[in-house]
Amino acid sequence: MAGMAHLASSGALAFLDRRGIAYTYHSHPPVFTVEESLRLVPELPGAKTKNLFLRNRKGTRHLLLITSHDKRVNLDALSAAVGINGLSFASPERLLKHLGVPPGAVSLLALVNDEPNSVEVVVDAAVWNAEAVQCHPLDNGATVVIPRDDVRRFVEATGHSARVIDVPVSP
Repeated sequence: MAGMAHLASSGALAFLDRRGIAYTYHSHPPVFTVEESLRLVPELPGAKTKNLFLRNRKGTRHLLLITSHDKRVNLDALSAAVGINGLSFASPERLLKHLGVPPGAVSLLALVNDEPNSVEVVVDAAVWNAEAVQCHPLDNGATVVIPRDDVRRFVEATGHSARVIDVPVSP
């Protein structure tokens, strides 16, 4: 699996390199949760993110939510805000099918694997407007930091558009 993660990471970084998208790469022990990330990832510039792969009740729509690492997302309020009924967490199988990554490695960069553009992208305004964004390069044993303008260029280069909202939080 480590070899597969490395290949995935190489593909994401090659995508960035081919398009002249700036990033800095930082290796660290693999992290699967925000809590582990806070302990094991060195202090880096930019917004630290949490990425949720969600689906609607019928399983016909999929959404990648990128938000601040410390936000407790209210899924019911998010469903209403984006107009998608019954958002819930998608299975690891759906994540692998649509974004080509296992749990723990999902990030904005997984959009390189969504060639049919079947995944909708929602980004928290605080992350979208940050000077830079931290994300896994499809490998949870590394973090890349991408400047704001390059994040926007990346999303466009994948053929996606980002819906930017103030992500609702749980009380």
